[in-house]
Amino acid sequence: MPPSRRRRPDTRKRLMLVVCVLGMVALGLVARAIDLQVVHQAFLQKQGDARFLREVEIPVSRGTIYDRNGVPLAVSTPMLSLWANPDEVLQHQDRIPELARALGVNALDLARRLQKRSDREFVYLRRLMPPAAAKAVLALDIPGVNAQREYKRYYPDGAATAHVLGFTNIDDHGQEGLELAYDGWLAGKPGEKRVIRDRLGRIVENVEQIHAPVPGHDLTLSIDSRIQYLAYRALADAVAKRHAASGSMVVLDPRNGEILAMVNVPSYNPNDLDNSNPAQRRNRAVTDVTEPGSTMKPFTITTALESGKWTPTTMIDTAPGTFTIDGHLIRDDSNNGRIDVTHVIAYSSNVGASKISLTLAPQQMDKVFHEFGFGASTGSGFPGEVGGYIPPPRTWGDFVKATISFGYGLNVTALQLAQAYATIADGGIRHAPTFVKGDDNPGVRVEPRHVADEVMTMLRAVVGPPPATAPQAAIADYTVAGKTGTAHIAIPGGYARDRYDALFCGIVPASDPRLVGVVVIRDAGGHGGEYFGGQVSAPVFRTVLTGALRLLDIPPDNVQQWYAGGPVSPATAPLPAVSPRAAAVARAAKVGAP
Repeated sequence: MPPSRRRRPDTRKRLMLVVCVLGMVALGLVARAIDLQVVHQAFLQKQGDARFLREVEIPVSRGTIYDRNGVPLAVSTPMLSLWANPDEVLQHQDRIPELARALGVNALDLARRLQKRSDREFVYLRRLMPPAAAKAVLALDIPGVNAQREYKRYYPDGAATAHVLGFTNIDDHGQEGLELAYDGWLAGKPGEKRVIRDRLGRIVENVEQIHAPVPGHDLTLSIDSRIQYLAYRALADAVAKRHAASGSMVVLDPRNGEILAMVNVPSYNPNDLDNSNPAQRRNRAVTDVTEPGSTMKPFTITTALESGKWTPTTMIDTAPGTFTIDGHLIRDDSNNGRIDVTHVIAYSSNVGASKISLTLAPQQMDKVFHEFGFGASTGSGFPGEVGGYIPPPRTWGDFVKATISFGYGLNVTALQLAQAYATIADGGIRHAPTFVKGDDNPGVRVEPRHVADEVMTMLRAVVGPPPATAPQAAIADYTVAGKTGTAHIAIPGGYARDRYDALFCGIVPASDPRLVGVVVIRDAGGHGGEYFGGQVSAPVFRTVLTGALRLLDIPPDNVQQWYAGGPVSPATAPLPAVSPRAAAVARAAKVGAP
């Protein structure tokens, strides 16, 4: 057959075939696109997000704690925490020694830790590093190593404010003290955002903010950092000098219950918790109890005055300085003879207090003690505060009642004593102690004004020349009211013969009370030295309150000078502004005259 006569392929059919094939391919692509973009879109999006999309926390700064004058006591400083994707780092084993050197850890230990967590995508390498140090590690550009911003708490005053403020943990949550009590207020609320990370874990895009961060609120305390430091230094010196086990001091404003200072020794550095122990971190002013000794006598006398059976001038025979009740001997340090009720306080007569208590019903004494805040929490809100203990009145025999009258058989905290003496100072109005400046704290009347005035006048007689018990509490140019206390330390089976707690509770100026100070030094004089409250604790009160009066610019109320051996007799000092009845009683008794 001639070549011209052969059939040639139909060009049109060939073109149609190609078009059909291309159309089918296009249709398949469209179908696949629909399958991916519509049918399986949610699943595929979820899988993609799982690999690259992350929700991360937006760190927020904790609120600053200030003292009453605006001085920062606790601040949060920005830090960097290094973290790693273990799998990424392990893919570059040769860089692990370099990373370990930069972190200051053992390379083998680091490799083992990463290997153990290789199934995770996140593991901390080091928390809360100074930014400069963290950036130096990041500069090594080791794959899988990243940083995130966090905050670390810093306490400028260190040990002086440690027990009041407490501290936070590594996640910046309050663990002790006011950091714990006000954690919800200070902490704020971290935000949250959605980001895209690359395969090395680095954020390459911020997608959206899910929740906005809420910064922590600031907190202004009633604490005066100047008085706080004075108290801490004076207390630490006294504890060291007396070889005491510990000490506590509280200074507050009796008009509203605001705590101006609260210190304990031993203390600790809240910026270096690794070098402290739980015993050092305990706020002994609110957690440790002591038998208050003679500092309870004013409240026994208050009960007596309220009963109407006694007045400040009622006479009582304390000779020969001893008194036997139910076969038990009660003694004074000396034979004070026949004295009035005022001098039962001034000379701290156990015999006088015991005889007075025998005329009172246990329920009467218990009621007054509780009204002053003993036997229950003060309401300060401090974490871990204890309420002390007063035995039930039904268990009080004559001897128990007598010992309770001069501060044995019950226990109290330093803060409870401060609250009780502040109640006397404020004319019988009890305020719940507060650590917050400007806290609405009107108080409640628990004692008639005239009784409070009479007791205040008696307490002024304590801070006079011997035989009054607290001449070392006197402050030049100011009238001081107060009470000493010395208590044997209870041990299993009785009391230690040569171990004592020394206490002093004071009020200044006595004519217009502005400050109350309580000093408790535990296990004082155990080495044969002085151990009475007037010898050990009263000088601490004088040192701290002298400085506090100057710092607060409180004017003097006693322009008379002090004699060489101690203060002038309170009998010649101006009487406090008291009720006419109390003033007349004081003048008649010549309060404080030896």
